[in-house]
Parts: sequence; C-alpha cells; structure tokens
Amino acid sequence: MGSFLYLIVVIFLFSSSVNACDRCLHRSKAAYFSSASALSSGACAYGSMATSFFAGHIAAAIPSIYKDGAGCGACFQVRCKNPKLCSTKGTIVMITDLNKSNQTDLVLSSRAFRAMAKPIVGADKDLLKQGIVDIEYQRVPCDYGNKNMNVRVEEASKKPNYLEIKLLYQGGQTEVVSIDIAQVGSSPNWGYMTRSHGAVWVTDKVPTGAIQFRFVVTGGYDGKMIWSQSVLPSNWEAGKIYDAGVQITDIAQEGCDPCDAHIWN
Repeated sequence: MGSFLYLIVVIFLFSSSVNACDRCLHRSKAAYFSSASALSSGACAYGSMATSFFAGHIAAAIPSIYKDGAGCGACFQVRCKNPKLCSTKGTIVMITDLNKSNQTDLVLSSRAFRAMAKPIVGADKDLLKQGIVDIEYQRVPCDYGNKNMNVRVEEASKKPNYLEIKLLYQGGQTEVVSIDIAQVGSSPNWGYMTRSHGAVWVTDKVPTGAIQFRFVVTGGYDGKMIWSQSVLPSNWEAGKIYDAGVQITDIAQEGCDPCDAHIWN
C-alpha cells in the first residue's frame, strides 16, 4: 500500500511539473536586487553558494516558476525590450529564490540585470536606473560542461537518523520530482526522500554504509529515472560536497502547444 501511495505522489508531482509551459516565450517585467546580501538568503537555500552560479547571474521567480522548490536551479534566458539600452541576446539566469511580488515575474541580481544591456559604455548603468523593465524570457537547458551533478550534505544531518541534502549543478531542462535512497550493495532496499524546502531533500531513514540515489526527473513527455550508484561514502560528513557521478541532460517536453520554443541569438 505504501509503494502504491508513493507512486501516486510521484505521478502527481511529475504532472504538476510538466504543465507549466516553461519553454514558451513569456512577456512580463523584471526588477533587480539592490542589496547583495539578499542573494545569499534565497528560498532555494543555496546560501552563500548562490552568487557563484553562472557568474552571479541569478534570479528570484514567481510561484509558477519556483514550483514549491522544484524550480530551484532552473535556467532562463531573459532579455529586456528597450531598444536603446537592451541587447537582443540578453543573459541566462539560474533560479535561486522565490519572488513574492506581483509587479514582476523575475527579480534579477544586479549583475544579471546589467548583463541585459547593450555592450556600449554606460548602457548597463542607464539600465539599472530604469529599476523595472519590460522583458521576454523562456526556459533553457542549464549547461555545466563536463561537470557532474553534486550532492551537498547539509549541516543539519545527523548520523545515523537524519540526512539532509541539496543538489548542485543540476543540468538539462528538467525537474527532480523524487529521490530514492539505498545502501550500496546487492538487492538494495530502496527508501525515499522528501523535499523539505527549496532545493533541500530529507529523510529520517538513513541507510548504513555507502549510499546510492535514484533521481526521478521530467524527461521527454514522461518521467525518467537516473541512477547514481555510489555517491556518499560510508564515512560521509555534514557540510561536504560529493560528486554524484552522473549529470542530467534531458529536456522535458510539454503538452501546452502552441508554444514558441525559439531560443534567440
């Protein structure tokens, strides 16, 4: 019965993730964070690491993009629409926070906001003076080159009864909708983790020994399981980052036609 209920939950999370039409071209407005400290306290719980992603080109997004944390780490191409100040290419940002304002869809870091400007002297500063600008944006794959996805063991983790992790450098254009966990070895007894908040997943049923994971992601029109066969060693430590040995490259397809999936140059 428990496995059946778990399957129902996974199907619900998958269906709610793929119906957001992220790849469609959206038109809205964007503002920027005037304080750098705000970037390290985002709802995705990346902390001070947030400013290291994509050279600090990060953003807070409205609930339909944030998706109760499933949208954390997603990448969007965004450009402003003022022809005098804005480039046609714009910039790519990663979602690290929830935007609770109803005035804009996105709130960018000031570095990302300035990156939307034309490459001419003073254009970036003039763009900042606008405060809020009209934009177009759409979701694009996150590209980390040859880097694998990482798993960070959070400081709240306590052996042997509690494990708290977050995923870093998640590639592709998908969402992780569930995580299974088991001891490394033959015939593993798989348990599952739950999303606590933002990019953080937790379990109070921690396997002994080395730990492996299975990540269920949105891939194609269906879910896809990615097996990370040996991630955490038996002597894992809180506060450390471990190589997952895998990377996500899938692009989820969305049943929300018509949709302009064009990525501008």
